[in-house]
Amino acid sequence: MTPTVLAAAPLILAGVLVVSGIAKLRHPEDAADWEDLGIPAALRRSWLIRVHPWAELALAVALALLGGVLGALAAVVAVLLFGAYLVLVVRRRANAPDASCACFGSRRPITGATIVRNAWFLLLAALAAAVTWTFAVLGGAFAALGADGGWLVALAASALTATLILWQPADSAPVTAEAGVPTVGGAGPDGGEPGEYVRMRTPAVPVMLADGRTVNLRQLAQYGPMLLLAVKEGCGACTRVIEATPRWRALLPEVSVRFLLWPVPGNSELTELEEPQSLHDPFMYVQGSIADWATPAAVLIGADGYLAGGPVSGYEEVSAFIGDIYESLHGERPPAEG
Repeated sequence: MTPTVLAAAPLILAGVLVVSGIAKLRHPEDAADWEDLGIPAALRRSWLIRVHPWAELALAVALALLGGVLGALAAVVAVLLFGAYLVLVVRRRANAPDASCACFGSRRPITGATIVRNAWFLLLAALAAAVTWTFAVLGGAFAALGADGGWLVALAASALTATLILWQPADSAPVTAEAGVPTVGGAGPDGGEPGEYVRMRTPAVPVMLADGRTVNLRQLAQYGPMLLLAVKEGCGACTRVIEATPRWRALLPEVSVRFLLWPVPGNSELTELEEPQSLHDPFMYVQGSIADWATPAAVLIGADGYLAGGPVSGYEEVSAFIGDIYESLHGERPPAEG
């Protein structure tokens, strides 16, 4: 394959960076997102988070229009960047099977397809590094992609790249569910209007209390509405939810706010023996019976045996969900944080 044909690699990679940068500008990241992905604390600076999408766009321009030494430097930066992206998603997937990332705007679970996609991006970056230095300093890959079959290769590789970006397995829908306005108690589902929150039965599955007793989730809810906060150790975004839980409990004394944990009580530092005790679901019966979500997540269970709201995922979404519950109970939004 000639260097001219290989000019497709930096151009396609430039397109990927443009899509990624624009998506990040439309859906800005925050420090919790970077922490959740495993980015070192030294790099989780607010200015770096703000600059990140603009840097991706600038790198896209350099890959497409620069050659020689400048183009080669841009390609090396792309190799380092996409190599880091690949390492982060592989490590996050290995540490937490339900992990997610907002690589292209909407937050989606990290699956095998995500890893294959990032490996393809790294290969494109490596190909760009191998040939970009041979192109004209001004014009770079864009000028080098001539009429000797290079455009056909570019189209084929572009189609593959677009497929890897857009294709998602059936189990990788966006992890932020639309909750609607929650209700505490009330009648069962009647189909509802379009866009209305349609309630489903609370799963009658076994869960373990912190004191070791096994209870039926639906029967436990008969004592009063419960807000389950699905969190775990080592989840950066979960830290903010865990820290906010005492405040939310004070805000919603009518609701039993409980942690939903996967490890058995003796294996989790988040186990709470005092009421409301934490719930433990080592076989993931609860999540498997309601919806796939990424931690942190929240779901409201009514005392009438039906789900009353959620699930929602992410700290901001959970916090807004708490506000919806408060408003449904008190007719106004909760007081602002002091």
